[in-house]
Amino acid sequence: MNDQKPTFKQAMEATMIWCKSWENDEISDEVISDRIGELIKTVEGARGFFVISFSIDCPLMDRLPDALIFQLRSSEEIVVDLTVKNLAMSSAMVITHRENNDPQEIQSERIKIRCIELLKLLDSNQVKKRIDVLLEAIKGNGPDVKFLNRWGYNNEQINAISKSIYDVAT
Repeated sequence: MNDQKPTFKQAMEATMIWCKSWENDEISDEVISDRIGELIKTVEGARGFFVISFSIDCPLMDRLPDALIFQLRSSEEIVVDLTVKNLAMSSAMVITHRENNDPQEIQSERIKIRCIELLKLLDSNQVKKRIDVLLEAIKGNGPDVKFLNRWGYNNEQINAISKSIYDVAT
C-alpha cells in the first residue's frame, strides 16, 4: 500500500485479491504477510483486512502462516482490540442466526473460531487485558459497555460472548 493509509474499502478489496492470489499459490506466505503488515498498521486497514479474512472461505486465517503471525503481532494492540470485538459480535450473531434458522450461522461460527484461534497466538498479557475490559462491560462497567449496548445483545447473546471469551483461555 506504499505508506498510504488505506481506507476501509481499499483494505477490503486488497485483502480479497491477496487472499485469492495466496490461495492460488500466486504469492508466498511472506509476500501476503508483508502486504497485510502494511494494512494493519492503521485501524481502517486492519478493519478491512479482518472483515474479509475472518469471513471468506480463504483458509489464510485457518492456516496462519508464521510470517503472518509475526505481522499480526507487530500491530498487536489494533489486532487484539479488533479480534476481541469480532469475537464478541460473531458469538452473539451465532445465536441470532440460530434463532432465525439463518444459514449465516455457519459463517458467524467460522468467524468466532478464527478469532479464538488468533487470540491464542497473540501476546497473552495483551489479550487478557483486552478480554478483561470486555468481561467488565458484560457486568455493566467500563468502556465496552457502549460497544455492547450499541448492538442491544440479549442475555443469551451475552452468555455466548462470555463462553467464547473463556474458550480463548482453553
